[in-house]
Amino acid sequence: MEPERYTIRPMTPDDVEAMRAWHYPAPYEVYDESDSGDIELMLADIGSNDRWFAAVNPRSDDLVGFFEFKPADGERELEIGLGLRPDLTGIGLGAAFVEAGLVFARARWAPETFVLDVLPWNERAIKAYERAGFVRGEEHLRRFEGGVERRFLRMSRRA
Repeated sequence: MEPERYTIRPMTPDDVEAMRAWHYPAPYEVYDESDSGDIELMLADIGSNDRWFAAVNPRSDDLVGFFEFKPADGERELEIGLGLRPDLTGIGLGAAFVEAGLVFARARWAPETFVLDVLPWNERAIKAYERAGFVRGEEHLRRFEGGVERRFLRMSRRA
C-alpha cells in the first residue's frame, strides 16, 4: 500500500480492543499488545490527548496498525511508536506504512526530526525504517513498569 492508501485517525476504544487479539509469531511475540501495558495506557489516554492514532484501510475501514506520537525537545523532535497488524508484517508494507505516519505527523506537528526506538535484534523492522529514511543511532536502555529494562536502538531522520 502507498502512504495515501492509509487513513490515520484518532484511536477509538474499539480499535484498542481489536488490538488485544493481535498475536505476532516468534520471535516477535514481544510486540503482542495483549501482553503489554500498552492496551491499558491507550485506553486511558485516548480521548484525553493527541497521542494515539489508528491506521485504517480507507476502502474497508479495517484497522491495519497504530501510531503513537510524542513531541519532545521543545516540539522540534517527534518520537514515533508504531505497530502493523501481525498478518501484514513481513510482506513489504513496512516502509510505506511508516511513511504514511510521517506524512500525517509532518502536517500535524511540523517537527524538524523524527525518532523511534526498535529492539536491536529486529532487523526486519530496522530495514523497513531504513527504507523510510531512518538511520541507526546509539543503543540505550529503557525502563518499563515493574522495573523491566530493555535495550533499544534509537533511529532518526530529518522530517
